[in-house]
Amino acid sequence: MSGNNLVLPIVLWGRTAPTHCISSLLVLDDCSAVITGCHDGQICLWDMTPDLQMCPRAMLFGHTSSITCLAKASACADKQYIVSASENGEMCLWDVNDGRCIEFTKLACAHTDIQFYQFTIGTQKEGRLLCNGHYPEILVLDATSLEVLYSLVSKISPDWISAMSIIRSHRTQEDTVVAVSVTGILKVWIITAEVSRMQDLDPVFEEESKPIHCQSCQSVSFCNFTQNSLLVVCSKYWRVLDAADYSLLCSVPSEADQSWTGGDFISADKVIIWTEDGCSYIYKLPPSCLSASEHFRSDVGKTKEGAVPPLIYKIAEQPDKQLLICPPVTRFFFSRREPFHKLLIQGDSGGRLSMWSVPDRSPAPQTSTPELPISSSLSLQESFDRLLPVSSGIIDQLSVLPGKEQPIKVTASVYIPAQGRLVCGREDGSIILVPATQTAIVQLLQGEHMLRRGWPPHRTLRGHRNKVTCVLYPYQVSPRYDQRALVSGGVDFSVIVWDIFTGEMKHIFCVHGGEITQLLVPPENCSTRVQHCVCSVASDHSVGLLSLKERKCIMLASRHLFPIQVIKWRPADDYLVVGCSDGSVYVWQMDTGALDRCVMGLTAVEILSACDELAPATVDALSHSAVNLKQAMTRRSLAALKNMAQHKLQTLATNLLAADNADKGNLPKYSHNALVVSAMKTNLSDPDMHVLFFDVEAVIIQLLTEEAQRPNPTLVSPESLHKSQAGADKGGSFLANKIFKQVKETMKETIKEHLLDDDEEEEEEQRRREEKSKSLSLLEYNLTMDTAKLFMSCLHAWGLNQQLDIICLERLGMLRPHCPISFGLISRGGHMSLMLPTFKESLLRKLSVATGRKLTLSDIVGKGTYGLSRAVTTQHLLSVISLANTLMGMTNATFVGEHMKKAPARPPRPGGTPESLRRSSSGSQSSPPPQAHIKQGWSQLAAMHCVMLPDLLGLDKYRPPLLEMLARRWQDRCLEVREAAQALLLAELRRVGVSGRKDTIDMWAPYLPQYVDTVSSRKYCPPVDRRVTGQREDEGGREERGRRGEREDEGGREERGERRERGRGRTRGERGEERERTRGGREEKRGEERRERREERGRERRERTRGEREEREERERGRGERKDERERERTEREGEREERGERRGEGEREDERRERGREEREGREERERTRGEEGGEERGGEERERREERGREREERREGEERGRERRERTRGESGGQSLD
Repeated sequence: MSGNNLVLPIVLWGRTAPTHCISSLLVLDDCSAVITGCHDGQICLWDMTPDLQMCPRAMLFGHTSSITCLAKASACADKQYIVSASENGEMCLWDVNDGRCIEFTKLACAHTDIQFYQFTIGTQKEGRLLCNGHYPEILVLDATSLEVLYSLVSKISPDWISAMSIIRSHRTQEDTVVAVSVTGILKVWIITAEVSRMQDLDPVFEEESKPIHCQSCQSVSFCNFTQNSLLVVCSKYWRVLDAADYSLLCSVPSEADQSWTGGDFISADKVIIWTEDGCSYIYKLPPSCLSASEHFRSDVGKTKEGAVPPLIYKIAEQPDKQLLICPPVTRFFFSRREPFHKLLIQGDSGGRLSMWSVPDRSPAPQTSTPELPISSSLSLQESFDRLLPVSSGIIDQLSVLPGKEQPIKVTASVYIPAQGRLVCGREDGSIILVPATQTAIVQLLQGEHMLRRGWPPHRTLRGHRNKVTCVLYPYQVSPRYDQRALVSGGVDFSVIVWDIFTGEMKHIFCVHGGEITQLLVPPENCSTRVQHCVCSVASDHSVGLLSLKERKCIMLASRHLFPIQVIKWRPADDYLVVGCSDGSVYVWQMDTGALDRCVMGLTAVEILSACDELAPATVDALSHSAVNLKQAMTRRSLAALKNMAQHKLQTLATNLLAADNADKGNLPKYSHNALVVSAMKTNLSDPDMHVLFFDVEAVIIQLLTEEAQRPNPTLVSPESLHKSQAGADKGGSFLANKIFKQVKETMKETIKEHLLDDDEEEEEEQRRREEKSKSLSLLEYNLTMDTAKLFMSCLHAWGLNQQLDIICLERLGMLRPHCPISFGLISRGGHMSLMLPTFKESLLRKLSVATGRKLTLSDIVGKGTYGLSRAVTTQHLLSVISLANTLMGMTNATFVGEHMKKAPARPPRPGGTPESLRRSSSGSQSSPPPQAHIKQGWSQLAAMHCVMLPDLLGLDKYRPPLLEMLARRWQDRCLEVREAAQALLLAELRRVGVSGRKDTIDMWAPYLPQYVDTVSSRKYCPPVDRRVTGQREDEGGREERGRRGEREDEGGREERGERRERGRGRTRGERGEERERTRGGREEKRGEERRERREERGRERRERTRGEREEREERERGRGERKDERERERTEREGEREERGERRGEGEREDERRERGREEREGREERERTRGEEGGEERGGEERERREERGREREERREGEERGRERRERTRGESGGQSLD
């Protein structure tokens, strides 16, 4: 579900918070949010109040490795952008307000620190990101595009940079970057305005390099209070240096069992230093380090090591710090905006944030150093535990045991879209099969299902003795597998094969010596035997190929010394490639189970990368059968021989069946599913959380497809058509199978008999498919309508219009949510933001501040999501309007007649199905509402979300949609989404008014292409032709008359419509809404027609102007060429006259004078004609013809003169020769 599709996620977190082992953290300048990154690659957004209370709001997914550093990427208050970097070189630019990924990239180097740097070019401010890490330079990136612009390089002793700091100069235009390398050498770079504008990847070398002997440097901080000091913190000591000449002012060692990890200035005379175990200390600097003191620099050159300055405060470690798996991360932040907090924040491996407010004043002298009290502390699990109602999981109603508060955790899941069922393996060893939409409705929406025990109908599979670790449905990956087979692995070392329809345990594999960690499906082009296997990976470093057809393990690879990280396939060579955590690669032969080789280093990397090149190898193997056969015989690989024979058979069968498939003319099916349930976990030890991905385009397509397949009594029954098509398909397939069997019989004469043993398998497959059709008929129910019901019920803004809510409940069959729903947002590159269930607390706090009154949870249920962010509002409005318009165009598109309304009062049996419930109570249900009422309900729903939502919700609670996202959907490939985007964009432009539209254009102006229109410029505008002006006036008059006629027609239509509405007796409110929609549609249509006419006229003017300009340039070039040619001819003639001046007669000079006069007259005529051509457009064609005719005459005359001149020359030469004789 990637690409340009409109996909909305809804997440069910469960009661257990995700693991969040904090590796980096950041506080925004206005102290409104804290951002934390974890070792598992996720980023958590925490909202913070002015009284320093925190609440987790959302979690960002996109990185695939540990987060190493976070930094701000914008200095504007309205754009809260941050940048994140991970260990594998990934970088992402995020919008903190809505969790969108703005830009992402991947570099070949890993960053350990990023600092934001802003400079001014003219009136514009631009941002740069200075990055250092595991590479011998400092990279400078553009803060918007994340492109590397240039680098700061060392000439002397280049090495990795441990820490750096930017020194901003308020007196000059030069800023300084100070960095310390891992070998303890201080580097200084000067950044000027010219350097900041560099974008050509030229390196900038350092201005100064000085050894300061600071090994293992942790941080470098510049004192912004005095701008005269630098604080350098190393693991064993911290030092204060003079920022002018980097001389040592103060040095303090650490205690024997402590290791400093960072520090910063909290005022001009105080510093805070923190240790690896979480302790922090606030010291008062001696007078020799203070520029305002008379003793400043008094100890330079004679500083004593070990002189400890006075300790003001200490922050003791927590008693449970020794139980943490990673050292805590500590940072100090000084807010440069109100309320100007000085905060010390610490994040640990348990996902806990602790915060201390550092006072400005020093305490009174005491015998012992006082401890600074903690301001606030919160962990993710504590915020989950405080929720009321509790955060629900996907099958919590089926997992709560009597006498226990916590439900049984779901540890493995797989969703089967074709059946709409979710398979959940739990920690007690049981596996639950449940309809996905029904169990999601139970968790999110109110209804009769809340009173029923054991709803929805489900099936429980029991066979594992302990936790289920992985579940696989092979048929979903490849149709070559049995549709009944479900495979599961557990902690009890076993792999079990189930019949998914009967719940029967088919087989148990016990071949591993550790818990099963992964189940995989081999690729399509493996050997026939391997194609019916699944690959299992266990914690004892073993890999097995388990045949579902033969019910036995055909290969067990168990000689790996380290945990297995990756499994690759080399089907053409019959190889299974296993990559381990130590970098070693093992190559196994799948057919024989023999270890072919074990390699490490660069060879191992090349083997793993070569396994991805599968398609070219298959094509070459088919085209060069002799080479393939020779390789197979050389390797003595029976599987390779089988592969070659099988590929030949498939090629022949494909050629025979190609014509049959082409004659059917079936359109390809839409590949996306309307609903996909994906199980996610931030850490392997976490239980599964489930994300429901709704593809709006797929839902619309499936709804319209079902509408088109409904039978119409006036036409031929679609069932009979389907049967006839099925019969034709059977006939064609029977003929193809017959031909295919004949081909196989002929191939058996030349190929060994054991290579072609598929006849009995095909007969078994045929019998199985006939049995499956019977069992599947008991499991079918309307998955599309259930999906649309769940989706629309979650998106509708409940509580704003009571009358519309009643219509949605009674006529349309929608259900009201019983708690705020955690939505998500998918942005660039598949990066995703998921709202945590605790978002409602921060949302209530924001809305209470905006409205000035205290709000409760019921005030935001169903409608609070439209006050979260502009991007979320855009996605939700597009989805609900496009789906409402689709349902409005369908026949009896209501959710009232679903099986929950028809179910019996007693609790259903666990083996019951929705279809049986629907048939058993079909007679006890009242008739659905009329078709007109249903269409009217969907129309009112779409109108409320498109036009009336800002007024009903209030501008203080409403976050308007993003115009750029709507403009991007203006020409969406899905017609319903396109119409919804256009209606929303026009409604939003009307709402913002003229000033809002002007602000939007001003904001978009820097990103729009700039065109110079010579028609609108007086400097390049040609003389005005009155005929053209009159034509334009006539066009303007016709447009004005057309608009006046349209207004008159519109008025007449509205009067006739009002008379008809009064005759029908409709209410005034309904007429007003419908008239508003009709007028809006007509205005949109007329506006589009006017825009098209304007664009067409503009194109014609541009083409006409371009043609005139090109013709004028052509004339200018022609005149220039002719002038140059005349100059050359005149020069030649003057030379000839000088040589032959004595012998030339008076007659020839007279001819030359006449020729010169004729050329001057022609030049004057040419200039006059050029002016005439520029003055009128209608005479251009005739003038060009006359000009071409005169040009031809001149050329003929010139040629005649040249021939006469040559004759005269020859005559003169002959007479001269005779005189010499």
